Amino acid sequence: MESSGMKMYTSGEMLSWVGSFADRMNVSPEKIKMLNICGKTKNVLPTIETHKRVMIFADESQPDLFYELWEGGYGDLDMWIGKGLSADNQVETCKVKQFMDKKITDPVVIFIINENTREASRYGIKNEFFSKGSVNYVGHEIRAVIMNMLSCDVGDTICIVSGESIAIEAAIEASEGTIIAVEPDKRDMQSLQDNVSKFGVHNVEIIPEINEETMANLPAPRLAFIVASKRLEEEVVALLAKNPKMQFIIYTLELDMVVSIKNIFAKYNIENTEVLQIAVSKSDKRSIMVAQPSPWMISGEVR
Repeated sequence: MESSGMKMYTSGEMLSWVGSFADRMNVSPEKIKMLNICGKTKNVLPTIETHKRVMIFADESQPDLFYELWEGGYGDLDMWIGKGLSADNQVETCKVKQFMDKKITDPVVIFIINENTREASRYGIKNEFFSKGSVNYVGHEIRAVIMNMLSCDVGDTICIVSGESIAIEAAIEASEGTIIAVEPDKRDMQSLQDNVSKFGVHNVEIIPEINEETMANLPAPRLAFIVASKRLEEEVVALLAKNPKMQFIIYTLELDMVVSIKNIFAKYNIENTEVLQIAVSKSDKRSIMVAQPSPWMISGEVR
């Protein structure tokens, strides 16, 4: 099958490759995670991070994939490469780092083993793994609770306002969806862009503010997570214009804002409101418990 002059893998050819590698590796096919990125932008690095065996179908639309794998820290992983469409073609094996300078110019099947990983959802990535930029990241224990509240579906569209680390974790979970990351601060936007590159998430759309123009070509989000600011009411109005049935989670460290948020919710018929406060204390080097900032989360949805 060909499209616009580019050779593409058919479903039968992909299944043949899966069967071929399952036999070669002596594993059941269901233990292989398939990822077709031919002509598509998908989250390759997070997929390898959370799966022991990944089979990637790639083509010339992703010429620098090997370099991206090496730059992402997977240079020492074992890799098998099958060139062309037919599973009968010869397969060569190497380390990822041996191919870091090679370009992809034709259809290729890449099989990578990451035996030391855990195949599980990972809420609450530690802050040390994020870019050290201008952002003051929320504690990873609190982020784990927030991610549980977001309840991301694999194909979800979620709007995250001024929540850079939340946007990254949501993008990993909603790998087939879209994360609309809103960041008005230019320095924080740079940190967000650095994290998008570092974690290899390609499903993040970054915009400086929420309005009719910036949201025009973006899908309607199911849910919005907003760090409360003086722009909150206008952000709520703009999001409701995009999706009249929007669900909201508002984050604030200010008790006074809780009342303001509930008033905004009432004004725009956002019901089923729930208020949650998260308190986390951690021991320091002297084994003294130190309280962390305790945010409020106010959730609601339009009925």
